[in-house]
Amino acid sequence: MENNLETKPWWGYIHEDLRELLTQSVLLITTARRWESELSRSYGRGSIKRTKFHDYAFAVFPAAKAYEGFLKTLFLDLDFIREDDYYGKHFRVGKALNPSLEKEYRDRESVYDKIVEFSKDKVLADNLWQTWKECRNLLFHWFPNEKNAISLPEAEEKINMVIASIDFAYRECKINRTSNKVQRT
Repeated sequence: MENNLETKPWWGYIHEDLRELLTQSVLLITTARRWESELSRSYGRGSIKRTKFHDYAFAVFPAAKAYEGFLKTLFLDLDFIREDDYYGKHFRVGKALNPSLEKEYRDRESVYDKIVEFSKDKVLADNLWQTWKECRNLLFHWFPNEKNAISLPEAEEKINMVIASIDFAYRECKINRTSNKVQRT
């Protein structure tokens, strides 16, 4: 688990509330690990019986929310979205990043295509989409035939995936740390 988030080059780029959310996910994983390691302890009568949780998605949620904030900020700085998209309540990261977005919406709403054009290949766009899909979309929706419960190690893996995607996007987009705007090369 990435415990030294403040040493990341993008740490100063993201908003304070996003830093807090990422820190919360790390804290939740650390606390859950401690909780599980103490399961063998005996607690007195009337105490809550300690068991492993069925689903650790709750530990990923703050990181997924921070990832959404990072992406929106990045998309704004890259001029992929307008300020009214950034500040408004209608822009959807999952829809904008989806490489399978219907043709009729692509020109107006697709950020995926803009990332591909910006980076000259699909690697960054596919990475951002895959992380969104695995660490947010699939994880936080419930369907009767798909129980997307994850274990503690899987939750840690998802958080690390979010952090790695932020690392990759920040590096690939060459964000200027002094102005927090994107350098176009």
